[in-house]
Amino acid sequence: QVQLVESGGGLVQAGGSLRLSCAASGIIFRIVDMAWYRQAPGQQRELVAAITRAFTTNYADSVKGRFTASRDNAKNTLYLQMNSLKPEDTAIYYCNVRTSLYDYWGQGTQVTVSS
Repeated sequence: QVQLVESGGGLVQAGGSLRLSCAASGIIFRIVDMAWYRQAPGQQRELVAAITRAFTTNYADSVKGRFTASRDNAKNTLYLQMNSLKPEDTAIYYCNVRTSLYDYWGQGTQVTVSS
């Protein structure tokens, strides 16, 4: 049974930091890409950060310089270090894991940034 367990969300003041984690288990095929998406109320889900198995990263312009994605291939775990958080970063953050055949999503973790 595939599970993506996200953790680390919460309430933080503007300027603060949070670190999200996503632990994947039960995935038989090799994980290729891992990514974080987010969805704010009334908005479409958007890509925040992606990281390949070779650790190449890609970020949304809105988070460049503030967020850092990393992964541990041995543990099938994805991380997102979020610094200098802004109220507009408030959203549900979803973990996405991609293999050669399938795409998996986590249940989401709420991040709320107060002004």
